[in-house]
Amino acid sequence: MSAAAPTIKFLQQPTSQAWVEQALANLDTILLDHSHCERKAAGVALNLMFRYPSSAELVKALTAIAKEELEHFEQVNHILEQRGIPLKALPAPPYGAGLRSQIRPQEPHRMLDSLLVSGLIEARSHERLGLLAAHLDDAQLAKFYRGLMASEARHYGAYWILATTYYPKDEVNARLAELAPIESELLSSLHPEPRIHS
Repeated sequence: MSAAAPTIKFLQQPTSQAWVEQALANLDTILLDHSHCERKAAGVALNLMFRYPSSAELVKALTAIAKEELEHFEQVNHILEQRGIPLKALPAPPYGAGLRSQIRPQEPHRMLDSLLVSGLIEARSHERLGLLAAHLDDAQLAKFYRGLMASEARHYGAYWILATTYYPKDEVNARLAELAPIESELLSSLHPEPRIHS
């Protein structure tokens, strides 16, 4: 059973109700993983800026994303502190590595794939933070996640715009059509360890 209709741009399949139930039953771990996700997202934006420093539109857009991701990182860490949840490392689920393995190593394909993989991750984050907002009993935390949804939507939109800025739209659409089913397949079986992308 699905928790939402697959109406979000990029996503082929919606998140399952099983993930929602797992996340709600393991909220401390989900919050901790959310902190890691925000830090990683800022790092991805920074790494792309370092890799493509002469791509002015990319640098401008990803500077804004990196700043916003770090603000979210700080906000989630504040919630962790309030709840007495210590920062610690968590083993990563196979999702991120599985998507990154699809990035072709040679240019110009590498940049396109990097942008689309980042866009897929942001789109899934947007969907799942929205599901948390809709199902959490904690009104304050639900409000926090509703507030993040708009940012995540802007982020996956920014990656899409960058892809279509630097590549023909037909090429972008064709590659997205290859990557999106892989993204959904990586989440088709619920990972036993609760994560934002599990």
